[in-house]
Amino acid sequence: MIKLFKRWWAYLTAKLTGKFNESADPKVQLEQAITEAHNQHQRLKEQAANVIANQKQAEIRLNNKLGELEKLNANARQALLMAADAEKAGNGDKATEYTHAAETIADKLISVESDVESLKQLVLESTEASDQAKAAVKQNSGLLQEKLAEKSKLLSQLEQAKMQEEMNTAMAELSETVGDDVPTFAEVEQKIQARYAKATASAELQETTVESRLLEVEQATANVAAQSRLSELRAELGLGGAEAPAVEPGAAAGE
Repeated sequence: MIKLFKRWWAYLTAKLTGKFNESADPKVQLEQAITEAHNQHQRLKEQAANVIANQKQAEIRLNNKLGELEKLNANARQALLMAADAEKAGNGDKATEYTHAAETIADKLISVESDVESLKQLVLESTEASDQAKAAVKQNSGLLQEKLAEKSKLLSQLEQAKMQEEMNTAMAELSETVGDDVPTFAEVEQKIQARYAKATASAELQETTVESRLLEVEQATANVAAQSRLSELRAELGLGGAEAPAVEPGAAAGE
């Protein structure tokens, strides 16, 4: 039952996330992403600063211990010299006291030397961590700069996408039917083209009829002229009895 509920919850979350991403403004989401990138970079810088601070503190402690070590070495040498001088002077008690003081300093010297070695290792590790932190900040700074440059490019693409979507919507509306009693642009275009074709065909028919009549008239006129010329030639030849009957223009045209 718990497993089923987890699956249902994961499905519901994914569904709501999908709907949110579909309805969300990409420009706002882009600003949120850039803001989050800035915040991450700031947190990384703060963490790197803490690492570098630890490295600096370790170096300070090491330097202090080195100074203490140097002082103890000097004190131990001085105690030994003073013990030797007291022994030469025949003052055994002072020689013993100085020797004990030198031993006490030596014990502390050993402890400080151990601390120095530990601090050296700590400084080495903290220096390495500091270098890695600096490199991480530098790398992330470069990535942030790339995101800022990509932001300008994405905003430009977003504006172009919006304009293209608006153009696609306008083009789709031109080919869609607004209502049952309103024709589409394509229907009106088809109707006008059909009407134009019909008118052009009628004009061509009328031009053909007129041209045929003109041709008939021209043929009739040519035929009359030819008959008249033949009559003149018969008269010149004295063939008046062989005159051809006159031909009507309409009959000549029909032949």
